[in-house]
Amino acid sequence: MPERAVAIVTGASRGIGRAIAIELAKLGYDLVINRVQQEPPQTLKEVEDLGAACEFVQADIACAEDRSRLVASTKSRFGRCDLLVNNTGVAPLDRMDILDVTEESFDRVMGINLKGPYFLTQQVANWMVEQRKQYPDRPLRIVNIGSVSSYASSPARGEYCISKAGLSMMTKLYAHRLAEHNIGVFEICPGVIATDMTSPVKDKYDKLIAEGLAPTRRWGRPEDVAKAVGVIAEGKLDFSTGNVINVDGGFHLKRL
Repeated sequence: MPERAVAIVTGASRGIGRAIAIELAKLGYDLVINRVQQEPPQTLKEVEDLGAACEFVQADIACAEDRSRLVASTKSRFGRCDLLVNNTGVAPLDRMDILDVTEESFDRVMGINLKGPYFLTQQVANWMVEQRKQYPDRPLRIVNIGSVSSYASSPARGEYCISKAGLSMMTKLYAHRLAEHNIGVFEICPGVIATDMTSPVKDKYDKLIAEGLAPTRRWGRPEDVAKAVGVIAEGKLDFSTGNVINVDGGFHLKRL
């Protein structure tokens, strides 16, 4: 029986991350997932019920020691990583005008949304380069979950926008650097997705969507994002790298 491919999916306890983990399990991947809390998420059982092996690692992506433990646990349990999905992301605890936002909020959001994925990718990318030497034909891929906030201004959550803009450039940088090793790097750019993060502003977005915020007048679902990751995971974009895949109902389209 052939060895199964292995994916690390950060922040897979709920929302988009959970949907991605389930989609990958359906596609034949084994999983390593994390969350900050000690208790394993329901995702662990859901993935195992689909026939996938799944390792849960308590880890805060903003913490260097936790990132190293996440990678070490993957090496110990599976001995390989074919796909890294940098999904972990947080909104500011309080939406504050950019003229009032605190350094504490800025540092928290940037640490989790950008610094953590940047250096986790560094660790995994170096491991993938080592794997490439031993397995020259093994598909190796990295996916960053970005946001339309990387280019759409929201002055009441500026630190979030800046973190996602940085993640977008990070995709380009790693795509450029890893192309020589045939490691594809992609950015999935979700629009307004129905998750815990957007639930506090549901009424606002209900109105905006009804008024035509995006040409496709409905909320996005976590499964919409997961399916886009699945396209990459299945190898259907293996002659591409550095690409941005918009999952936003057409929000990115400019129109007169």
